Amino acid sequence: MHITIADDLVQATGLSPDELLQELAVALFQQQRLPLEGASRLAQMDQFSFQHLLAARQISIHYGHDDLLADVATLRRLGQL
Repeated sequence: MHITIADDLVQATGLSPDELLQELAVALFQQQRLPLEGASRLAQMDQFSFQHLLAARQISIHYGHDDLLADVATLRRLGQL
């Protein structure tokens, strides 16, 4: 699915398209509507960079059971476990 935002709306925010995606991702992460992995994908950032963005804004990372399971699956897939 692709979402198109009219140029005039993007310009009205005073943000670049990348900054707008980051703001949306941060807001959805804070509302716990997206996990870290999903929010970083929406922001078009790797998770490490997105975590730095959150830290710069003093936003805590909520890390739950599902996040742990996803990380374990990733480590297994990478052969690290």
